[in-house]
Amino acid sequence: MTALSDLPTLPALVVGQVRHGRRIPIRHAFRHRAYLWLVDLDHLPQYPPWLRPLAGFDAREHLGGGSAGIKSVVRRYLGQQGIVLEPGDRVVMLTNARFLGYVFNPLTVFWCFAADGSPRCVVTEVHNTYGERHAYLLRPGADGTAKVGKEFYVSPFNDVSGQYTFRFAVSPERLSISITLRRQDRPVFEAGFGGRIRPATTAAVVRAALRLPAMPQRVSVLIRAHGIWLWLRRLPVVSRPVHHPPEGFR
Repeated sequence: MTALSDLPTLPALVVGQVRHGRRIPIRHAFRHRAYLWLVDLDHLPQYPPWLRPLAGFDAREHLGGGSAGIKSVVRRYLGQQGIVLEPGDRVVMLTNARFLGYVFNPLTVFWCFAADGSPRCVVTEVHNTYGERHAYLLRPGADGTAKVGKEFYVSPFNDVSGQYTFRFAVSPERLSISITLRRQDRPVFEAGFGGRIRPATTAAVVRAALRLPAMPQRVSVLIRAHGIWLWLRRLPVVSRPVHHPPEGFR
């Protein structure tokens, strides 16, 4: 399991690729270049006013929302799960930043550490394209792997049955996350993100914004484009159930 000492200097950008692979009943796979932000919630990035439209972070976009800061909403969520986030504990977040007033995060990851840097737990927050969100509390083992039952409708082509296997690997140079959905111990869907870690200097943020502009907007458009492709291939659509978010979510 990732310890605080495994992390790079923050804030940082993780520049790499997002990958998805569907195995049944239609095979469909893709990779896209992407970058995500890795930030310490006690020390969110501070940039000149002209750069802030490219790098915004707002507690209203995470774990039920609120106005007291992102770490506060993490603390509230953990408290609802029976975990007390102590004053000296640290939380590191992997996410898309708000870009020109818009953000969409299919997956946000919160690594929670005790004051001595030892790992406590991981929270993964999932958003779908219907404006709904859900969170999973994970306790990865020594190999960075955690399993949890699927509870949230994400894709219109997958129901909420099955079990997720999450794998996390973080070093000062690289970060990778993989997610496998299994039913009856058979993998049906795989997704992941991996890339190199770079300090989020002003110059690095500008380069990322020029090379991969409007990242949240791109993510939202690409998800819908691949969904249309699958629909045109006549992949059956699964009805969306009524979502019951965790306590405190809106």
